[in-house]
Amino acid sequence: MKALVIIRLKDGILDPQGEAVRQAVRALDKAKVSNVRIGKIIEIEIDGADKTTAETSVRAMCDKLLANPVTEEYQIVDIS
Repeated sequence: MKALVIIRLKDGILDPQGEAVRQAVRALDKAKVSNVRIGKIIEIEIDGADKTTAETSVRAMCDKLLANPVTEEYQIVDIS
């Protein structure tokens, strides 16, 4: 099974990297970009698991290791 997880900062959490990118984009082409948020995409391959077991395992990984529950939220986009 392969899982795809998106991790991003929660609303209201300052994103200095996103702000730097927003300013750079505006400087490059004067586009009126109002907000940029930077996140992570993580691909996880799980051997020998059915979809339910894989999802449970990926949620545990995100809760305990991959995402900081204080500042980040995650979304499991696909498990196949």
